[in-house]
Amino acid sequence: MGLVPTYRDEAVVLRTHKLGEADRIVTMLSRKHGKIRAVAKGVRRTGSRFGARLEPFMVIDGQFYIGRTLDIVQQAESAGSYGADIVDDYPRYTAANAMVEAADRLTEHEAGLQHYLLLVGALRSLAKAEHPPGLTLDSYLLRALSIAGWAPSFIDCAVTGAPGPHTAFVPQLGGVVADAVAPPGSVRLDIGTLSLLGALLSGDWDAAHDSDQRTQDQASGVVAAYTQFHLERGLRSLEHQDRVATGPAA
Repeated sequence: MGLVPTYRDEAVVLRTHKLGEADRIVTMLSRKHGKIRAVAKGVRRTGSRFGARLEPFMVIDGQFYIGRTLDIVQQAESAGSYGADIVDDYPRYTAANAMVEAADRLTEHEAGLQHYLLLVGALRSLAKAEHPPGLTLDSYLLRALSIAGWAPSFIDCAVTGAPGPHTAFVPQLGGVVADAVAPPGSVRLDIGTLSLLGALLSGDWDAAHDSDQRTQDQASGVVAAYTQFHLERGLRSLEHQDRVATGPAA
């Protein structure tokens, strides 16, 4: 007899779909196996052994059986119970939804360890309320896009490399650009907004916390526009964020 085709991995739950009367299809981003789509049998029954652990924003240590089209969840132990703290707070909940939607889209073709660690860290920080939810989300989106190969430039010209600071921001060109290459009508950002965007990208939380609400709102608009351009369509979850769309249109 051959070995039973199973594997273990840590994974964060991105989304779930109902299947039949009692089952769910669970889409997860894992530490070692990329994106996993697996059937969790019986989890919608009241007495399910691990139904609550397979909700969005939860991190599990799971065992999976390799199926023909979908894998099957055999075991699911909690490795990070972030869901309860997130879903009880609307700003955190909407930020987390945008994060997992972005993670799902960005890992459609390739998912590495960096994407997993970034998302788990962001959800943990969100659950602990370490930073305002909007700042956590914007920092996550900038870093996730960078991992995917779309790191924005907020100082030097994204086209010519000319030393900055530059104030013209063009999502299609990769960030700020020098006046010589800025298309007519380019959105202009003030130095405070550019500094905040740089802080969110690098993880300088002291600087991020020192920013005022207007600056945070403008930065959020920029991040939304940059994200929308590179994902080719907007994140549905961002529509529920309390964000002021002061950034450039994609």
